[in-house]
Amino acid sequence: MAEIKVLALDLDGTLTNSQKEVTPRTRAALDAAIAKGVTIVLASGRPTAGVLPLAKELGLDKKGGCILSYNGGKIIDCRTGETLYQKQLDAQYVPELCAFAAAQNVTIITYNKEGVVTEHPDDKWALRECFTCKLPMQKVEDLAAYVDYPICKMLITLDPARRDEVLEAGRKQFAGEIDLYPSSPFFIEAVPLGVAKDVSLGSLLESRGLTRDNLMACGDGINDRSMIRFAGVGVAMQNAEPPVKEEADYVTVADNNHDGVAEAIEKFIF
Repeated sequence: MAEIKVLALDLDGTLTNSQKEVTPRTRAALDAAIAKGVTIVLASGRPTAGVLPLAKELGLDKKGGCILSYNGGKIIDCRTGETLYQKQLDAQYVPELCAFAAAQNVTIITYNKEGVVTEHPDDKWALRECFTCKLPMQKVEDLAAYVDYPICKMLITLDPARRDEVLEAGRKQFAGEIDLYPSSPFFIEAVPLGVAKDVSLGSLLESRGLTRDNLMACGDGINDRSMIRFAGVGVAMQNAEPPVKEEADYVTVADNNHDGVAEAIEKFIF
């Protein structure tokens, strides 16, 4: 097996526990991997601003590392803040996605520099995104009119019972134009065509003269499948959805509440 040089970690349900914290054992394993020369990539569907606090908490702004946000729409260097990779959603799709969400009677959100933006700040699923990202909610009267700046994604939030129905309708309407896929039972991501964690990680590896064999990726959700499939060592958490486990080279014995990431690091990096 090639030496692991890059470790890509999904956050929610993988690196963090149900309290959205990184436990001491997992933190120690990360520090040991960094000391060995491994680059940590926090790979999330969250906006960049929603990952920065955790990156700083882990000391990646000083030790080095990367943030992969928007499910692969953007990668930044934690130490310098430099954008290493970015793919933006074409502005024409903002009003179209807003109209689609209204027709489906579901909430749609996006982000500005401060936090989460939506017409429906009381939506309980949208509030979950605020809790997860530790970002404030901002209400606007007309989201399509408000968004006059570049964005990397929009997020549809909805009751899990309606997810598959709305996803099917969205994929039919936007086929060949943008990608829609679920990242949780209550979230549907709307991103530019071709945006995925594996694509942006491939670009990062190439820029460093590395290959997929030098990558270990850990995740639990459907949006992690591509990077788990792509990585030289793909790891699914014990709490991962069944299709994710099917893609993995290894499924941890422990779940995200019991140091599953530490288990994987100890097994494959040391």
